[in-house]
Amino acid sequence: MIDIGVNLTNTRFDKDRDELIARAKSAGIRAMLVTGTNISESHKALQLSAQYPDYLYTTAGIHPHDADNVSDNYLDDIRLLAKNKAVKAIGECGLDFNRNFSTPKQQEKVFAEQISLAAELQLPLFLHQRDAFPVWFQLLSPYLTAVPAMVSHCFTGNENELNQCLSAGMYIGITGWVCDERRGEPLQALIPSIPLDRLMIETDAPYLTPRSIKPKPKSSRNEPSYLPYVIEKLAQLYQCHSDDIINATSENARKVFNLGER
Repeated sequence: MIDIGVNLTNTRFDKDRDELIARAKSAGIRAMLVTGTNISESHKALQLSAQYPDYLYTTAGIHPHDADNVSDNYLDDIRLLAKNKAVKAIGECGLDFNRNFSTPKQQEKVFAEQISLAAELQLPLFLHQRDAFPVWFQLLSPYLTAVPAMVSHCFTGNENELNQCLSAGMYIGITGWVCDERRGEPLQALIPSIPLDRLMIETDAPYLTPRSIKPKPKSSRNEPSYLPYVIEKLAQLYQCHSDDIINATSENARKVFNLGER
């Protein structure tokens, strides 16, 4: 299993980060991609990956929530981070018009600049999108063949959005959202439409703890060792064996993120 989205620098992991990583290894997680959400967090992710070579890899980028706070030279900062072989994608970047922690105009500017940077550096894009699909897809469209790969992280969209992403050649990241018997039902219905060669799995820890965990964990904090619950639900929806999900998603992650090369 490869977890392509873990916010491992989050302060909720400060007390037991090493133990958490050990639990992930024991659960069968073979590699993790630590998410960078701004320059500071991207640096922290890279430092963490150096402690676990050939196990932790990272992204480097600016989350839309942080778009208002970028420095004038933030692109140079990302470019410098990306010189490290542990950095496997630009992101998490995109648009979030649900919360608008940054202004939509600035979100679009920073997102567009990172798309262009991914094309320049020939790195995949690790993408965020919430309540902004038309503008998000419009900004990405000119680069569909210019960027090595695009991963729609934590996909929770509708059928039309899924079809557009798949037609554009994107990979689809699925989280514990799919295990939610309440809000995850629409996504569950779409899962069989995602070809296995486009599927990726992620926890987005510490967020989106699978609600299918029994007994329910004492802490609401999600962690990579819970990834098997996402796989279990996906296998049920695809009506296949869990190993089929593990093998396909692991191969996709290795290919897209060039894992194993530092």
